[in-house]
Amino acid sequence: MKTKLTELLGIEYPIIQGGMAWVAEHKLAAAVSEAGGIGLIGAGGAPASFVQAEIRKAKEMTKKPFGVNLMLMNPEADDIAKVIVDEGVKVVTTGAGNPGKYMAMWKEAGIKVIPVVASSAMAKLMERAGADAVVAEGMESGGHIGSLTTMALVPQVVDAVSVPVIAAGGIGDGRGLAAALMLGAEGVQMGTRFVVAKESIVHPNYKEKLIKAKDIDSEVTGMSTGHPVRSLRNKMTKEYLRMEKEGASFEELEKLGLGALRRAVMEGDVVNGTVMAGQIAGMVNKEQTCREMIEEIMVQAERLLLNAADRCK
Repeated sequence: MKTKLTELLGIEYPIIQGGMAWVAEHKLAAAVSEAGGIGLIGAGGAPASFVQAEIRKAKEMTKKPFGVNLMLMNPEADDIAKVIVDEGVKVVTTGAGNPGKYMAMWKEAGIKVIPVVASSAMAKLMERAGADAVVAEGMESGGHIGSLTTMALVPQVVDAVSVPVIAAGGIGDGRGLAAALMLGAEGVQMGTRFVVAKESIVHPNYKEKLIKAKDIDSEVTGMSTGHPVRSLRNKMTKEYLRMEKEGASFEELEKLGLGALRRAVMEGDVVNGTVMAGQIAGMVNKEQTCREMIEEIMVQAERLLLNAADRCK
């Protein structure tokens, strides 16, 4: 399948793996790239030295292009931005801020810059700053979310900018990819589906909870702080929501959530940890390799698109 995204990034399929903190490390990124999509290493809140090591490990596993997701609130964002250049990374996606201060450096190095946006206004701002594409992420996604749904957000962003748009949020199979393309997107970014990949280092407890989840099992915490997060319901989310309802301070809520994602991902604490997942959790029902996932998605999407074309004849 050829789209503006596959041509821009030199990949076989228009699928990007989300840069999930603690989850998106070198093994997963390399596996997605090897399977024809493009994998991302999630910098999260990690130091620059860790990100550099992850990039070098990924290079040992694949010769295909992969990228880094840089959370701009990371205290070492400046150093990581330079590491991305020094290590010859081909693609960078960004979140939680404006990457404008790094744009000239990245563009000079030939890096494709793809900010994640939650509104058409932010998409236009990123295009003016020099972005090569944007990820329009709806509130159905796992982790930190915006306020618009993917179905509403994507076509408005497509209409607002001339650069390729990648749809994200609530996409986990070929039907989601086909729908995104019909909305005007040039590809999709998926996170939740890749959490249960065989190459994913996520603890088996986390994977099992995700595979067993139903469509209504995710909920949003942090609305009162202005930093909403979607996760699977557990003791942690119940306590967080109780504290929010009782008017707990931002500091109290931050203390409760400190290290919670790591506990779930690395230690398997799916009771007191934060099990981030999108609303497609109920569609994730088995562990597969990244190649199996991507091939299954592409077969389904292509069949649907061909059927749609036939109906229009």
